[in-house]
Amino acid sequence: MRVLPRAGRRTRITVLTLLGCLPGLVAVLTLVLCTQGVDRPVAMHLAAPAPASPAGRYRAPRPRIVPRSAWLNATVRRIQPPPRYDDKVVAVFVHHTDSPNGYSCAQAPEIIRRLYTGQTGDRDWDDIGYNFLVDRCGTIYEGRAGGTDRAVTGAHTQGFNHRTAGIAALGTFTAGVPVPRAMTDSIAALVAWKLGLADVDPRAKARLVSSNDRSRYQQGTTVALPAVAGHQDGYMTNCPGAALAARLPEIRAAAARLQGRVPTRAATGTPTRTPTATWPGTPWMTPLRPATAAPVTPARTPAGTPAKTSTGTP
Repeated sequence: MRVLPRAGRRTRITVLTLLGCLPGLVAVLTLVLCTQGVDRPVAMHLAAPAPASPAGRYRAPRPRIVPRSAWLNATVRRIQPPPRYDDKVVAVFVHHTDSPNGYSCAQAPEIIRRLYTGQTGDRDWDDIGYNFLVDRCGTIYEGRAGGTDRAVTGAHTQGFNHRTAGIAALGTFTAGVPVPRAMTDSIAALVAWKLGLADVDPRAKARLVSSNDRSRYQQGTTVALPAVAGHQDGYMTNCPGAALAARLPEIRAAAARLQGRVPTRAATGTPTRTPTATWPGTPWMTPLRPATAAPVTPARTPAGTPAKTSTGTP
């Protein structure tokens, strides 16, 4: 015998089903009413893609970085204290090593090893001062220990080692010396990635505090320097050389493009300043004759060559 369900039970099931669907029906009805109730500008705004979170909005890919083990061997390695860190990197300083340009790219590890030996031996620093080094073929090398993706406190720019990274171009790039395209391209890629970790626009200015009276600025002075600066922006020197300094606007613009930023009409730049003192950072550096031009305000006259320290320039 076929048993039919009771009418009352069917009614209860139908009511429960409708009640369960009610939130979805209300949501659809609300969406229709809202869509019809907004004006055109708001509708266009809502149709636009939601912006990414600031922390990852302008990040660039990490370039290939050759580890320290490629140039540092047991023969020259020294015992060193643990690395020091800042909270983030908001600017980079570009240098040249003031070493010969006629090297083959296979010789780059030996050149870096010589830099390390000079700074940790003759100068008694605990490690090489630069965070990264780039050769003429565009190969990027890890410099100072502590992790390429971390904000390692370097020893590359007197007074401005905190919250910055030092990138050294292997060679000498004074006025008239060609700067290899592969080198500037790699510097731009490195800058885009490193500054992108803190969502810093390479074309912007960075607020830094001088920690040393031997820099261009009195200790404790807060200054706005380019996020991609030359060594001479923070210290009285000719580094990174006039030829490489002239390429910094191009490097800033390329790094910004790699981060996915909209191009601007003019890249932020800083005029090349007349050097008035030598930078005591590499064994090949020769002293400069003081220039007659006044340094940038509020510049300070260097108090001589910094004393040897186990941690490099503060």
